[in-house]
Amino acid sequence: MKLLVPLYVHPAVDPAAWRILVDRAPMLYGVVLNAADGPGSAPDAGFVSAAAALRSAGVRVLGYVDTDYGRRSARAVAGDYGRHRDWYGTDGVFLDQVVPDQAGVRHYRRLTREARSHGARTVVLNPGLHPAPGYAAFADLLVTFEGGWEAYRAAPAAPSWTEAHPPEAFCHLVHGVPRGLAGLAARTAALRRAAVHCAVPGRGPNPWSALPPALREAS
Repeated sequence: MKLLVPLYVHPAVDPAAWRILVDRAPMLYGVVLNAADGPGSAPDAGFVSAAAALRSAGVRVLGYVDTDYGRRSARAVAGDYGRHRDWYGTDGVFLDQVVPDQAGVRHYRRLTREARSHGARTVVLNPGLHPAPGYAAFADLLVTFEGGWEAYRAAPAAPSWTEAHPPEAFCHLVHGVPRGLAGLAARTAALRRAAVHCAVPGRGPNPWSALPPALREAS
Protein backbone atom coordinates (compact mmCIF):
# COMPACT_ATOMS: atom_id res chain seq x y z
CA MET A 1 0.00 0.00 0.00
CA LYS A 2 1.14 3.52 -0.84
CA LEU A 3 -0.22 6.81 0.46
CA LEU A 4 -1.49 9.66 -1.68
CA VAL A 5 -1.59 12.57 0.76
CA PRO A 6 -3.67 15.67 0.07
CA LEU A 7 -2.18 17.92 2.76
CA TYR A 8 -4.20 21.13 2.56
CA VAL A 9 -2.45 23.18 5.22
CA HIS A 10 0.18 25.89 4.80
CA PRO A 11 3.75 24.81 5.59
CA ALA A 12 4.07 27.75 8.01
CA VAL A 13 1.04 26.52 9.97
CA ASP A 14 2.21 22.92 10.36
CA PRO A 15 5.88 22.70 9.34
CA ALA A 16 6.29 19.41 11.23
CA ALA A 17 3.75 17.71 8.99
CA TRP A 18 5.62 18.73 5.87
CA ARG A 19 8.91 17.51 7.36
CA ILE A 20 7.32 14.14 8.12
CA LEU A 21 6.28 13.82 4.47
CA VAL A 22 9.90 14.26 3.43
CA ASP A 23 11.12 11.81 6.08
CA ARG A 24 8.56 9.15 5.08
CA ALA A 25 9.08 9.49 1.33
CA PRO A 26 9.24 5.71 0.66
CA MET A 27 5.69 5.32 1.98
CA LEU A 28 4.25 7.84 -0.45
CA TYR A 29 2.68 7.56 -3.86
CA GLY A 30 2.66 11.36 -3.91
CA VAL A 31 1.55 14.58 -2.25
CA VAL A 32 -1.18 16.88 -3.55
CA LEU A 33 -0.06 20.49 -3.30
CA ASN A 34 -2.97 22.92 -2.91
CA ALA A 35 -1.87 26.48 -2.18
CA ALA A 36 -5.26 28.19 -2.63
CA ASP A 37 -7.82 25.80 -4.14
CA GLY A 38 -5.27 25.63 -6.94
CA PRO A 39 -1.92 27.37 -7.48
CA GLY A 40 -3.09 30.75 -6.22
CA SER A 41 -2.54 34.11 -7.87
CA ALA A 42 1.20 34.33 -7.13
CA PRO A 43 3.95 31.98 -5.92
CA ASP A 44 3.89 31.24 -2.19
CA ALA A 45 7.37 30.94 -0.72
CA GLY A 46 6.28 28.38 1.87
CA PHE A 47 4.91 26.02 -0.74
CA VAL A 48 7.91 26.63 -3.02
CA SER A 49 10.24 25.40 -0.26
CA ALA A 50 7.99 22.50 0.73
CA ALA A 51 7.67 21.30 -2.85
CA ALA A 52 11.42 21.52 -3.40
CA ALA A 53 12.09 19.44 -0.29
CA LEU A 54 9.62 16.78 -1.42
CA ARG A 55 11.11 16.59 -4.90
CA SER A 56 14.60 16.27 -3.43
CA ALA A 57 13.34 13.29 -1.42
CA GLY A 58 11.97 11.67 -4.58
CA VAL A 59 8.28 12.35 -3.85
CA ARG A 60 5.80 13.05 -6.64
CA VAL A 61 4.33 16.52 -6.22
CA LEU A 62 0.90 16.87 -7.81
CA GLY A 63 -0.68 20.25 -8.38
CA TYR A 64 -4.32 20.50 -7.31
CA VAL A 65 -6.68 21.65 -10.08
CA ASP A 66 -10.46 21.94 -9.67
CA THR A 67 -12.27 20.99 -12.89
CA ASP A 68 -15.73 21.89 -11.46
CA TYR A 69 -17.32 18.74 -12.90
CA GLY A 70 -16.38 19.68 -16.44
CA ARG A 71 -17.58 23.28 -16.24
CA ARG A 72 -14.08 24.81 -16.27
CA SER A 73 -12.59 25.19 -19.71
CA ALA A 74 -9.57 23.24 -20.87
CA ARG A 75 -7.72 26.55 -21.10
CA ALA A 76 -8.43 27.43 -17.45
CA VAL A 77 -7.37 23.97 -16.28
CA ALA A 78 -4.18 24.12 -18.34
CA GLY A 79 -3.43 27.56 -16.90
CA ASP A 80 -3.63 26.22 -13.36
CA TYR A 81 -1.38 23.31 -14.20
CA GLY A 82 1.13 25.64 -15.85
CA ARG A 83 1.31 27.85 -12.77
CA HIS A 84 1.80 24.82 -10.52
CA ARG A 85 4.63 23.64 -12.74
CA ASP A 86 6.32 27.03 -13.10
CA TRP A 87 6.00 28.14 -9.47
CA TYR A 88 6.26 24.89 -7.53
CA GLY A 89 7.99 22.49 -9.91
CA THR A 90 5.14 19.99 -9.79
CA ASP A 91 5.69 16.88 -11.87
CA GLY A 92 2.04 15.90 -12.09
CA VAL A 93 -1.54 17.02 -11.63
CA PHE A 94 -4.48 16.07 -9.40
CA LEU A 95 -7.69 16.85 -11.29
CA ASP A 96 -10.52 17.17 -8.78
CA GLN A 97 -14.32 17.14 -9.14
CA VAL A 98 -14.24 14.96 -12.23
CA VAL A 99 -17.47 14.07 -14.02
CA PRO A 100 -17.79 10.28 -13.49
CA ASP A 101 -20.08 9.31 -16.37
CA GLN A 102 -19.26 8.36 -19.95
CA ALA A 103 -20.23 11.81 -21.24
CA GLY A 104 -17.16 13.29 -19.58
CA VAL A 105 -14.56 10.88 -20.95
CA ARG A 106 -13.71 12.91 -24.05
CA HIS A 107 -13.25 16.15 -22.08
CA TYR A 108 -10.99 14.55 -19.47
CA ARG A 109 -8.98 12.68 -22.06
CA ARG A 110 -8.26 16.06 -23.62
CA LEU A 111 -7.28 17.57 -20.25
CA THR A 112 -4.98 14.62 -19.59
CA ARG A 113 -3.30 14.89 -22.98
CA GLU A 114 -2.84 18.62 -22.50
CA ALA A 115 -1.22 18.11 -19.09
CA ARG A 116 1.11 15.43 -20.44
CA SER A 117 2.10 17.64 -23.37
CA HIS A 118 3.26 20.23 -20.81
CA GLY A 119 5.33 17.80 -18.79
CA ALA A 120 2.95 16.09 -16.37
CA ARG A 121 4.39 12.65 -15.70
CA THR A 122 1.49 11.64 -13.45
CA VAL A 123 -2.19 12.48 -13.94
CA VAL A 124 -4.61 11.62 -11.13
CA LEU A 125 -8.36 11.94 -11.73
CA ASN A 126 -10.73 12.27 -8.79
CA PRO A 127 -14.38 11.52 -9.55
CA GLY A 128 -14.72 10.30 -5.95
CA LEU A 129 -16.48 7.09 -7.02
CA HIS A 130 -16.08 4.41 -9.66
CA PRO A 131 -16.44 6.25 -12.98
CA ALA A 132 -17.15 4.96 -16.47
CA PRO A 133 -14.53 2.33 -17.39
CA GLY A 134 -13.06 4.51 -20.14
CA TYR A 135 -11.30 6.76 -17.64
CA ALA A 136 -8.90 3.98 -16.70
CA ALA A 137 -7.49 4.02 -20.22
CA PHE A 138 -5.71 7.35 -19.77
CA ALA A 139 -5.45 8.18 -16.03
CA ASP A 140 -2.38 7.05 -14.11
CA LEU A 141 -4.49 6.85 -10.96
CA LEU A 142 -8.25 6.99 -10.40
CA VAL A 143 -9.68 8.03 -7.05
CA THR A 144 -12.68 5.70 -6.89
CA PHE A 145 -13.77 6.72 -3.41
CA GLU A 146 -13.60 10.00 -1.54
CA GLY A 147 -15.81 10.51 1.48
CA GLY A 148 -16.44 9.87 5.16
CA TRP A 149 -15.84 6.72 7.15
CA GLU A 150 -19.47 5.66 7.48
CA ALA A 151 -20.03 6.00 3.74
CA TYR A 152 -16.84 4.04 3.14
CA ARG A 153 -17.95 1.18 5.35
CA ALA A 154 -21.20 0.96 3.37
CA ALA A 155 -19.67 1.41 -0.08
CA PRO A 156 -20.21 -1.41 -2.59
CA ALA A 157 -17.48 -3.69 -3.89
CA ALA A 158 -15.45 -2.61 -6.87
CA PRO A 159 -17.24 -3.21 -10.19
CA SER A 160 -16.06 -6.07 -12.36
CA TRP A 161 -14.39 -3.84 -14.97
CA THR A 162 -11.70 -2.90 -12.44
CA GLU A 163 -10.35 -6.45 -12.60
CA ALA A 164 -8.82 -5.61 -15.98
CA HIS A 165 -6.49 -3.13 -14.24
CA PRO A 166 -3.93 -3.50 -11.44
CA PRO A 167 -4.82 -2.31 -7.92
CA GLU A 168 -2.10 0.32 -8.33
CA ALA A 169 -4.44 2.14 -10.73
CA PHE A 170 -6.96 2.94 -7.97
CA CYS A 171 -7.02 5.09 -4.83
CA HIS A 172 -9.40 5.62 -1.90
CA LEU A 173 -9.44 8.84 0.15
CA VAL A 174 -11.29 8.46 3.46
CA HIS A 175 -11.82 11.11 6.13
CA GLY A 176 -13.45 11.02 9.54
CA VAL A 177 -11.74 7.71 10.35
CA PRO A 178 -12.10 6.99 14.10
CA ARG A 179 -8.99 6.77 16.22
CA GLY A 180 -7.31 3.40 15.88
CA LEU A 181 -9.12 2.39 12.69
CA ALA A 182 -6.73 3.77 10.08
CA GLY A 183 -5.27 0.29 9.67
CA LEU A 184 -8.72 -1.13 9.02
CA ALA A 185 -9.28 1.55 6.38
CA ALA A 186 -6.05 0.53 4.66
CA ARG A 187 -7.02 -3.16 4.72
CA THR A 188 -10.46 -2.30 3.35
CA ALA A 189 -8.89 -0.38 0.48
CA ALA A 190 -6.72 -3.37 -0.35
CA LEU A 191 -9.72 -5.73 -0.28
CA ARG A 192 -11.50 -3.38 -2.67
CA ARG A 193 -8.54 -3.44 -5.08
CA ALA A 194 -7.13 0.00 -4.32
CA ALA A 195 -3.39 -0.12 -3.67
CA VAL A 196 -3.18 3.61 -2.99
CA HIS A 197 -5.11 5.29 -0.18
CA CYS A 198 -5.21 7.94 2.51
CA ALA A 199 -7.19 7.65 5.75
CA VAL A 200 -7.39 10.67 8.07
CA PRO A 201 -9.40 11.52 11.20
CA GLY A 202 -10.27 15.01 9.99
CA ARG A 203 -13.84 16.20 9.51
CA GLY A 204 -15.57 19.39 8.43
CA PRO A 205 -14.90 21.69 5.46
CA ASN A 206 -11.22 20.70 5.21
CA PRO A 207 -10.64 17.18 6.53
CA TRP A 208 -7.27 17.08 4.74
CA SER A 209 -5.52 19.57 7.02
CA ALA A 210 -3.59 16.88 8.91
CA LEU A 211 -1.48 13.85 8.09
CA PRO A 212 -2.81 10.30 8.10
CA PRO A 213 -1.92 8.59 11.41
CA ALA A 214 0.09 5.98 9.50
CA LEU A 215 2.73 8.60 8.74
CA ARG A 216 2.92 10.13 12.21
CA GLU A 217 3.14 6.70 13.83
CA ALA A 218 5.84 5.55 11.43
CA SER A 219 7.91 8.67 12.05
